[in-house]
Amino acid sequence: MAPWRSAIGEAKGGASEAFNLRRRAGFHSSARLPKEARAKIIPCHESSGLAHWLSPPNPTREASARAARHGEELRARRTATAAPRFAQMKLFLCWLSGYALSLCLLRKMMWSGRYLRSPVTRSLYASMMNQGEAAYWKDNQEWYMCDTEKLCESLKPVFIQSYLDDGTRVFLHRSIEKSGWLSIQLYHSVMSSLFSMFMSRTSINGLLGRGSMFVFSPEQFQRLLRINPDWKSHRLLDLGAGDGEVTKIMSPHFEEIYVTEMSQTMIWQLQKKKYRVLEVDQWQKTGFQYDVISCLNLLDRCDQPVTLLKEMRTVVEPTQGRVILALVLPFHPYVENGGKWETPSEVLEVKGKVWEEQVNSLTEVFQAAGFAVEAVTRLPYLCEGDMYNDYYVLDDAVFVLRPV
Repeated sequence: MAPWRSAIGEAKGGASEAFNLRRRAGFHSSARLPKEARAKIIPCHESSGLAHWLSPPNPTREASARAARHGEELRARRTATAAPRFAQMKLFLCWLSGYALSLCLLRKMMWSGRYLRSPVTRSLYASMMNQGEAAYWKDNQEWYMCDTEKLCESLKPVFIQSYLDDGTRVFLHRSIEKSGWLSIQLYHSVMSSLFSMFMSRTSINGLLGRGSMFVFSPEQFQRLLRINPDWKSHRLLDLGAGDGEVTKIMSPHFEEIYVTEMSQTMIWQLQKKKYRVLEVDQWQKTGFQYDVISCLNLLDRCDQPVTLLKEMRTVVEPTQGRVILALVLPFHPYVENGGKWETPSEVLEVKGKVWEEQVNSLTEVFQAAGFAVEAVTRLPYLCEGDMYNDYYVLDDAVFVLRPV
């Protein structure tokens, strides 16, 4: 006989005998059966391996068990997924804290007179600062120095010696004050690091509203164009206007102000100032001419500088129109494209190593484009500072060009 049939027979026999015992004894619960009868039932179920056959499955209980197992699997998966995310968040917070701490240490803001308690020490500190400030302004006069003996004969009579004036001092003081705003500078530094992964530096500055530039003061602008404070003209075109702060210096002299800019965040800043923003490929096609075109520190940052010079020549008013052009020297052209620096497709042939030699060479470049140099000066190209520097400065050559 097959083993399973023998097991079934034993189970049935044990159950029948136990049932007969209960019936004779009048018992209604297996718990009240004699120990011998219970032993015949329980071992039968366990030893036969047919407990499932003898006790039919409960669908509700099995569904609950499956749901419980599924819930445990989901919790295990969530735990496995959340653990790496939590670790990444902790790592990011640690990096952010360390970054902020390093910036604070670099700033060294404790070296300030406000933390000195002793009156004698504070007085000595103030005296030292006054002497240092005098030397500081004296050193800044080097920004304007030019060896006129090295200039070519055509430039010597038109060179204008500039100086550190009140307008420039106001910008420098404001920039120094802003660089001391620790919380703002910390915020700008962190945001710049994050945005630099997918935005250009110019766009980041426009988004954060920082990094304003300074080329000349109102007085210096008037001296270059040989105009008085009440002089008025019709149209101004400012190419590559940035956030419009330099445009603001020139705007009181014009009825209509047009600007161009590549960065969308800078365009937002220009629109806030109510300037008329033109597309970078449309200012040449408006159908009218401009009385003054400003091209400030753009020629070394555009892809086609030779073409740009020729296009300005075609749209500037031919008799009374002027182009005011600034260029950082030494000349190092590059194009900013999505945070990357690329070589322009057109190259300006600028010769020489020192400032005066390159200015002489640029005169030939302008003549080839149809311009004559009417005035030239040396000015600092200033930019607002950050956590590390009160301001940034480059050497600018600023030309006033007339069409010929």
